Amino acid sequence: MDNLSTNEAKKRANKAALRFVVLLVALYFLFSQGNLFMNSVTSSGGRFYNAYITEHFNYIQWLKSSLIIPGTWIIKLFGFYAIHNEMDVMVVDGPYLRINYACIGLGVMSFFAAFVFAFPAKLKAKIKLFIIGMLMIYILNVFRIAGLGVLLGFFKSQRDNFTYHHEVFNIIVYICIFLLLYYWIKKNTKQTNFLKKSTDNNVHTGN
Repeated sequence: MDNLSTNEAKKRANKAALRFVVLLVALYFLFSQGNLFMNSVTSSGGRFYNAYITEHFNYIQWLKSSLIIPGTWIIKLFGFYAIHNEMDVMVVDGPYLRINYACIGLGVMSFFAAFVFAFPAKLKAKIKLFIIGMLMIYILNVFRIAGLGVLLGFFKSQRDNFTYHHEVFNIIVYICIFLLLYYWIKKNTKQTNFLKKSTDNNVHTGN
């Protein structure tokens, strides 16, 4: 009986793992491609450009503005004079920063959202993780934009040497995400095991 129970548990675990991986890949594809499609819909000259959607449902521009405005504020706190529009941050006697689609972190957000929705856990825990993770990605991105403005404002000779900041940002964010997910999964796994043991004990004692 114990061997049969163990084999059945392994089969269930394998099915759950396979379901998680398939769902993760499917959701990541859906989110990432959906964002790329919306970028085309809301970009003038894009293949699927739509003026009405661009005017009323352009969440990509909303996200850009939510990064650009606080990033500009932080740059100003360091004594620089900076101005911005919907896509750019210009630091007087400093760098000119163009915030395009690749800068707003939707690829990282797509992966994180797909993982949260695909992982088997309680809804309350998922919502909490989703909020914390998205805020973390957003804050890191604001500091990246502000950091580039400040650093390149102080070190003018290095302005041509920061073309790799997208890669550095992605590495830092993914490290932070994996650490967050590691501790979250560890915590939720412990809670699940505790509840499972409690249930098994109640069954064996006839409660």
